[in-house]
Amino acid sequence: MRTTIADLAIAEVKPAIELYRGKRRQKVSPQFMHALLQSRLVQIVAAWASGRGRAGVEWRFYFLEDGVAKSSSLVPDVAYVSFDRLPYEAQIEAEQPLIAPDIAIEVLSPDDRPGHVREKIDLYRAYGTPCVVVVDPKRKAIDVYDAGAEDPRTAEFPASIAILDDLTIDLAALFAPLEPPRPR
Repeated sequence: MRTTIADLAIAEVKPAIELYRGKRRQKVSPQFMHALLQSRLVQIVAAWASGRGRAGVEWRFYFLEDGVAKSSSLVPDVAYVSFDRLPYEAQIEAEQPLIAPDIAIEVLSPDDRPGHVREKIDLYRAYGTPCVVVVDPKRKAIDVYDAGAEDPRTAEFPASIAILDDLTIDLAALFAPLEPPRPR
């Protein structure tokens, strides 16, 4: 019997609980730099996505398989889905998508475990995400995992990197230091 979203019984808490092939794992509580990068990234992706798809933060995706123990549900920090895959008219389906995002962006937090991040990348790719982006604030770098590629493409501050189609992220702008307050 096919698993349903209700069968997963995922509590909606903050930070979100994700399901990795039946194993529950709560996301790491974000800190300021994570929040700053996440907000900058969603602005970049949303501006690029205008007219071609949906972009959002902390948007839950469901990967349902036969049996709850095999199903997964991930909440990328920033996600994009094209209107080609999830049409504009599919408003209800967009609330709880049963497809993988076209772009899944994860911003690393200091407490993220490398093994968990790798598992998440592998899950996105297994369920059909063509482009997984991992942003590392400590290294000021971005790793892009393209569908079918063994190794990621990497860019470090202050370079730019093409993500998908004509979406490019300028790391100098992304990692720009905060401006100090101006005297009044």
